Amino acid sequence: MKTKSLFISAHEINSGMLFVSMGMMEILKRKLPKVAFFRPVIYKKDVIDGDIEFITSRYELDIEYKDCFGFDIEYVESMIASNKTKQLINQLMVKFKKLESTYDFVLCEGIRQSFLSSNINFDLNIKIAQNFGSPYINIINAKENSAHDVYESILIENETLVSQGCTHFATFVNRLSSDKKEFLEEKLDGYSYKTYLLNEVEELSLLSIQDVIESLKAKTVLLSAEDHTRSIRNVKIAAMSLDNFLEKIEEDDLIVVPADRSEIILGLYGALYSRAYPNISCIVFPFDMKAHPNIDKLIFGLDKFNIPILSVETDTYQTARALTKVHSRIRVSSDRKIALGLGLFNSNVDSNYIEDKIATTSNSIMTPIMFEYKLFALAGSNKKRIVLPESSDERILRAAEIALHRGVADIILLGKEVELRENSLRLGLDLSKATIIDHCNSVLMKKFVDTFYEMRKEKGLTRGASADAMIHENYFATMMVQLGYADGMVSGAIHSTGDTIRPALQIIKTKPGVSVVSSVFFMCLETQVLVYGDCAINQDPDSKTLADIAIASAKTASSFGIEPRVAMLSYSTGYSGSGVDVDKVREATNMIKERDKELLIEGPIQYDAAINMAVAKKKLPDSKVAGRATVFIFPDLNTGNNTYKAVQRSSNAVAIGPILQGLNKPVNDLSRGCLVEDIVNTIAITAIQAGQE
Repeated sequence: MKTKSLFISAHEINSGMLFVSMGMMEILKRKLPKVAFFRPVIYKKDVIDGDIEFITSRYELDIEYKDCFGFDIEYVESMIASNKTKQLINQLMVKFKKLESTYDFVLCEGIRQSFLSSNINFDLNIKIAQNFGSPYINIINAKENSAHDVYESILIENETLVSQGCTHFATFVNRLSSDKKEFLEEKLDGYSYKTYLLNEVEELSLLSIQDVIESLKAKTVLLSAEDHTRSIRNVKIAAMSLDNFLEKIEEDDLIVVPADRSEIILGLYGALYSRAYPNISCIVFPFDMKAHPNIDKLIFGLDKFNIPILSVETDTYQTARALTKVHSRIRVSSDRKIALGLGLFNSNVDSNYIEDKIATTSNSIMTPIMFEYKLFALAGSNKKRIVLPESSDERILRAAEIALHRGVADIILLGKEVELRENSLRLGLDLSKATIIDHCNSVLMKKFVDTFYEMRKEKGLTRGASADAMIHENYFATMMVQLGYADGMVSGAIHSTGDTIRPALQIIKTKPGVSVVSSVFFMCLETQVLVYGDCAINQDPDSKTLADIAIASAKTASSFGIEPRVAMLSYSTGYSGSGVDVDKVREATNMIKERDKELLIEGPIQYDAAINMAVAKKKLPDSKVAGRATVFIFPDLNTGNNTYKAVQRSSNAVAIGPILQGLNKPVNDLSRGCLVEDIVNTIAITAIQAGQE
């Protein structure tokens, strides 16, 4: 899938993240008319974010400020502390996907890890980028580190990104001295990942008078419009006599001096007009003091050059301490800094290469949250009616509420309306949008009994037995699907697999040309989704049945956006083994190749050769499937069921299923140990299947 976003991140403050964002935005705006800027986490919701303000203003982005950010740090930390990280990522996904669907491209800028509390023991930026599916640009600040430490950081950052399954787009190393840059150029010669080395430009990191005004909430005593962008190199405290202090001043100093030190003030103005002394940038009066009226008269009477003067409420010590915590910012009005920054970027970065890379970069990452979001989006785009016959189970009711609120499907619940409404109120749920049918007293009952009797009378079913069957909620719900009163059914939270599938086989039946109903699980690993079949229904399929299962599983994978590369699993790879079990898999593989010559398939193949590229290169070096398989077909139920549970429990994978395939209309089975989120996902999948019928 072609990427439509980039994620820029830096761990430290003053790493030049905004300059990289600015450079990337310059490249994007050359070709793309509609570009969005998004910061998943900002510092404070009630304070305008400087980076958002700058990028949207400078590049005249057609986007509202409120759409440019997700949440503030306070909210993010409270969600993580409440063990609601997944919910947080889901909420960010909704905001991000809205932009991705509306704009040509979304440039994302992360939060510095140093801004988050120490109890967050994972890189939030990587987790967000992972789930956005955004290639990652990391920025390293080389200012305070040795060249060797910077080199180690480059390697570690890349290893971390690769191990987390992120697409590493590029690394920018900022604020390099000439000798550090020379060392890194030599060390990184031939390095496989694109790394851009940018020299330190001192002026870019200097404070401006506007930085001081905003950070210290300073009042202006004397300030022209042009003075806001004046640079400050150092801060000095005027605690000496004028005679001694004049020796200490340097070019572009900010001087903190009490307003009643008239001799210092006059001396600084004298230095401004003297060729023998440097020019300072600004004077700050602590204590909110005012200069003597005669001093004011003298200063304001000067008609050529002047020194900007600010005042602050804090005392001299507090003011000096606060100034050490002020950080340089770039603003739309910072013409000189912008020119310097873009000049630095363009002289060190191959813009054409980046432009081509953006155009050609694709992303195959699929996290569990991404897959879930995709399911919800697909289901919601063509909403279907899903009947849930097991309304006596609390998990079903909770899942129904989520499905309704997320717009996944229209929900039909079977049960007594008064009891269901009371239960939902007791649980604090809102099921007002659900349709409730008391199936035992429904006007549909007679029609369903007659229909079932006509369908099965030749097999010996009596009218009385038909009536008894329809009293069972699974039979009634299945008939609702068959006759079009519902589009799909989900059951199994309190019923066995047989209780769910039997009515479907008797009423809905299999699709033409399909000999067997089978199942798959979507195995959502950290950065990919695999399809496992059959792990729930067919105990020991013969070669023909195994071929049917594989073809059906490949179609299911394709219908959910997973490119099918089928591995027919066995304890042997290629021709290395023999025996009845291996021969069955080999025969099934050959049948599939005859029936579907376009399908990528390999078998027999061992699991390690199917999933791991290093093993695949040794065992099947010329295979288009080995090491890259997405659909895994197990030779029997014993192997499949144990494997999916082992992977689920040992790797914390999310297993969605079993998803039934081969029926004329969608009916899906739940595990009796299912969680609420499992039910919601199965509802979404059933709704998608119904939309594809």
